[in-house]
Formats: sequence, C-alpha cells, structure tokens
Amino acid sequence: MSYRELATRPVLAWSVVTVAGRLPVAMAPLALVFLVRERPGGYTLGAVLAAAYVIGEIVAAPVLGLRLDAEHARPQLVAGLAVGATGFAGLGLAPGAHPLVLAALALLAGAGPAAVPGGLRALLTSLVPERAVTQAMSMESVLTFGIWAAAPALTTGLALGVDPAVPLLLMGVLMGLSVTGLWTLPPGWQQAAKEDGASTRRALLRAWPVYVLGAAGLTLLALAELILPALLEQRGIGIGWAGLLLAGFSIGSAVGAFAYGLRADWPGTLTVQSLVLVLAVASGVALVAVLPSATGIAVALVAAGLLQAPASLARNLALRELLPPSALAAGYSVMYAAVGAGYAASGTLAGGLLKVVAPSTAILWGVGLTGLLVLVGATGERRLVREREGGDRPLPRPQGEASEDADAAVRNVRR
Repeated sequence: MSYRELATRPVLAWSVVTVAGRLPVAMAPLALVFLVRERPGGYTLGAVLAAAYVIGEIVAAPVLGLRLDAEHARPQLVAGLAVGATGFAGLGLAPGAHPLVLAALALLAGAGPAAVPGGLRALLTSLVPERAVTQAMSMESVLTFGIWAAAPALTTGLALGVDPAVPLLLMGVLMGLSVTGLWTLPPGWQQAAKEDGASTRRALLRAWPVYVLGAAGLTLLALAELILPALLEQRGIGIGWAGLLLAGFSIGSAVGAFAYGLRADWPGTLTVQSLVLVLAVASGVALVAVLPSATGIAVALVAAGLLQAPASLARNLALRELLPPSALAAGYSVMYAAVGAGYAASGTLAGGLLKVVAPSTAILWGVGLTGLLVLVGATGERRLVREREGGDRPLPRPQGEASEDADAAVRNVRR
C-alpha cells in the first residue's frame, strides 16, 4: 500500500486534529521558560515549570491510558484536551501569578491530555487496513517531527516579537480547536476482545523491555537538544547555529520516518531493528561530541535524525505485536510516559554534569546511559522471546479429550 492511499477524509481529519493537539505539546517547555524569564530567577522558575509540565505527562499518561474505553473514547479524549487547553489559557492569562499557581497550571496542562497521543494512535490504526499500519505510523512520525521542527521557531518568534504570553494563549486555542475536530472522527475503535483489568496490566508489564528501549531513544534526543548550545560555545562556534542544527535533526527524522514506511518488511525482527538503530543513533550523537567543526556536527546530527525516527517506529510496531488489541491505547500511553521519563532523566543528568565536566564529556556520559538502557532492554527482550517460544510449544492433550476422540472414531466405524 502506498502513501497516496492514506489520503482519505478520515485520515486527513485525523492529521488536522493531531497537529492542533500536538503543536502545543511541542511548544510547551520553551514557552514556559519565555513566560517567566524576565522575573527574578526567571530561568530557574521556567525550568521548574517545564519540569512540572513533564511530570504531569509522565504520571498521568499510563493512569489515563488504562482507563480509555476503546469503543467510546471520544468523551475522554475531549475532556483531556479541554483540561490541557484550560491549563495553557490560564498560564497565558495570568503570567504574573504566584509560582505555585503557575506550577499547578503547568501540571494540569501536562496531565490533562497525556493519554491523547496514545488514543489518537490507536484511532489512526483503526482507520486504515492492517496492511497499511506501517505506512500510517510512518506518516504520523513525519507529522510529529515536522511539528517539533516548527515549534521552537514559532514559540521564539511570538514570545520575543509579540509578547511572552502569546504562545501560551495560542496553545490554548489550538487545543480547543482539536476538541472541535474530534467530532469529525469516529467515537472510538473496535477491539477484538475485551481483557479484564488484571490481564491488561499483566500484558503492559510484560512489555517493559520495549518501554526501556523507548526511554533509551529519548535520552539521545535530550542530549542533542539540551547540551548542543554549550557544546557549540566550547567549540568556538556561534550559538545561533543551534536552532538550525536541531532543525536539521528534525528534518532528517521526518525523512527517515517516510523512508521506513516505503517498505513493509525490513530485515530482522522489529526489536532487533530498534536495538540496532538506537545504537546507530548513539554513535551519531557520540560523533557530535568529538567533531570539531559545525559542518561535521551538522552531518552527524542529520544522520542521527535519519535513524531516530525508524528506531521509534520499530519500537511502536513491536509494542503493537506484543500487546493484545484491547491494551494498545494503554500501551502507547505507557510508552509516551517512558520516553518522557527518558528525556527528563537525561536532561537532569546533563544539567548536573555540565557543572563539573565539559559539554563534550557530558554528551559521552549521556551516550553511556543510553547504552546501559539498551543493554537492560535487550536482556529483557531475550527473556520475552524465550517465554514466547516456550508458550508456543504444543501442550499435551488431556486424557479425557483423547478418550472422547477415540469414542467418536469407533462410532464412525460402526456406522
């Protein structure tokens, strides 16, 4: 199936809703920093608000994802987006409020729509035939990386060129529009068979190696985004290049996602693909730490971006294979929380290391953390494979069942 066949009205409507709902998410951390940077201790307060926002996402995503009703998910998605829109609008309307009030609003803005990405992904895969799922998820990845490439420039331009509160107000309006757009989509998605809560939780827990690999992938993205400005200063390169270099990373990721969707069967299992690609991205980020020129850093970042998106796609497709259909939305939400935790952990590590080591060394330490997470995920995946192979062996037939078959054969002979 080609990408052209995804150009249906439901998929196009889904794309519009996704852009309106995810652009605020991509703009949020930087917008929160700009909102309060002119107050005393503004940059520290901005970092705290961004952390509160991310914590809201990480905590709420698995909790709300487990409660999504597959066949009637729309009211829950609408409620989540409405809460997010309220949080962003409150921040934009009251930028001078007490820091605790701002932190509460940021937490609310992050927590409310935390399960929406998982729900929308499950809805997207229900809008296309099974053979087109890889292309649909590749298209989603292209869209997502395009959003992340545009968000910093849009946020910076509005905050510095108009007013620091304007990005937050725009984010509230966009989330409100995504609420309206949801009514153009189906109310939910079909699930083959309902699992009880305990079975769903067990299935989600068994998939932990995939979540660890997801966290590993986002530690690399955090390294690229958060330490790059300091690394450029260390190399004597103008810090203004940081935006262009990160845009190259995002554009490379969008191209990589599109290329991955051109084939339905890449060599190796999905988990092996993810492992190899994450290690390749880690190599690219390590090169960023040691190359002396802006040109070399740009090439390394674009190459890492080209492989980052396929690694993420392979993880999500592996999760889809591993979980029962009724647990997919919850699984995508847990993955969302895991990658957010990986980003936050890497950012915290980077911030601490930059106080005691050079930026290039901090990046290499972060790559080491990624390698450790990959090792843990690969070990867990091997255990999963052994369990599945053991579960696939035919079980001995109960004695009573064999006797019934023998009695039936005798009756047929007599007839």
